[in-house]
Amino acid sequence: MAFDIRVPAMRGKMGSRTYYACLMPMKTVPQFFKFADWAGISPEDREQRVLNEKRVPALAEYIAENEDNYIFSSITASTKGEPRFEPYAEGADIGTLILELGNELIINDGQHRRAGIVRALEQGVPIERDTISVLIFPWENTERVQQMFSDLNRYVQKTSKSLDILFDKRDELAAATLTMMEKVPVFKELTDKENVSLGVKSTKLFTLAALYDANTELLKGKGRDGDIASNAALLTEYWNAIADYMPDWKSVLEGRKLALELRQEKIASHSTVLRALGGLGVDLIGRENWKAQLAALQAIDWSKKNPEWENVCIVSNSVVSNRQARAATKAFIKAKMGMVLTDGEQRTLEKQREVSAA
Repeated sequence: MAFDIRVPAMRGKMGSRTYYACLMPMKTVPQFFKFADWAGISPEDREQRVLNEKRVPALAEYIAENEDNYIFSSITASTKGEPRFEPYAEGADIGTLILELGNELIINDGQHRRAGIVRALEQGVPIERDTISVLIFPWENTERVQQMFSDLNRYVQKTSKSLDILFDKRDELAAATLTMMEKVPVFKELTDKENVSLGVKSTKLFTLAALYDANTELLKGKGRDGDIASNAALLTEYWNAIADYMPDWKSVLEGRKLALELRQEKIASHSTVLRALGGLGVDLIGRENWKAQLAALQAIDWSKKNPEWENVCIVSNSVVSNRQARAATKAFIKAKMGMVLTDGEQRTLEKQREVSAA
């Protein structure tokens, strides 16, 4: 004997198709949305992509850590049963949607959200009385379901890392970075807070994402967990000290040089250099007269034409930003400043010289 599930819903229309919008308690998600193992089915016959299990723990953790203010967009699904709708009044689009328990619901968009919710419930996160909005379409055929999946995902664009940092109010490093930016003039005026890379004609020198990554390097060794104000103060002090000895930055800030010209000619504002300078701070801050030692930065030739950068952070005339390049750039800067290198840093520079000499 089949059991009916009745949920308040609104009836809507997109194109020629009717759909229903309703709220479902989180505790019903495991029952209504069964997981299908698409891995054993040929790609052309699947109605969804294969679930990426690696994403599930992060989603469950997100719910657990933010159970009072987490948020999810709607799940979109197609029901293989025949949905029935009872309007509250004749002709109304508000009423009750009646679904038969056991009817298969194919998730068109939201299977990872579903898996994260199920994992959180299994871990005892108290969200069973919370609700999630669900859009339900009548199932037509596999071809239509595949087209829905394509339409829902093809035009979705991931937000830039810079914008994520700007809007994330839970990220303590982001908060410290934004506070620091307001107190370091060159960053305040010349940082793009929206894009992860700078356009050719951009009037900026830095991106928020690059500063965030540089601060990650610095605070790994010098930061205080949970102390945003202290970390912001440290970042402000350090980067203002750096800026004092980066005349190229100052020339753009004061309008004596265009940002695009500096980016074309030199690597002084490149993300690889910023991260190297961030890592440099770990080794430098706390030493006697550490700010005065930064004066050596003025003597470094940041020109892309400087052959010393070849195979450090420039390969085949292009600046690279991989981990090896960042480590080599930091070691190079330390050597130019007369600082003692670790064995690993020494090997990095020796390897660079061997490659250059070959």
